Amino acid sequence: MNKSKHEAFMQAAIDEARKALAAGGIPIGCVVVRNGEIIGRGHNQRIQQNSVIKHAEMDALENTGRLRAVDYQMCTLYTILSPCPMCSGAMRLYGIKNIVIGEIITFQGDETLLISEGVSLIVLNNSECINLMNQFLQQYPEIWYEDIGK
Repeated sequence: MNKSKHEAFMQAAIDEARKALAAGGIPIGCVVVRNGEIIGRGHNQRIQQNSVIKHAEMDALENTGRLRAVDYQMCTLYTILSPCPMCSGAMRLYGIKNIVIGEIITFQGDETLLISEGVSLIVLNNSECINLMNQFLQQYPEIWYEDIGK
């Protein structure tokens, strides 16, 4: 897939992150793509829904709906931030083999584990993703640490 296609799908994930922020949540967004089409969108809703599991990736997978394993294996997941162990576990469970990450500077998740299991990771180091997270971390460090289990 060419770079501009990755950037377009990442922009959709960034748009989801902005929805989360506008609703008083953590600015992380995600989209699930199959055959060049977004089939699921989500954003972090832990604050808004008082949830322990509503990370952006989990929300996007839930909004994708029930699929067969072979369908998930054909998907690419775009997330603005490195996936945490919980989200990486869901991706591994359903066999998602392609993940495009907006940035891994403000948070590093399970990249090594995902790669060791044959997952293809592309890190864009997108400045908009980095700026969104840096601004949030500076303003709300206690909410961020809660989100990542610290």
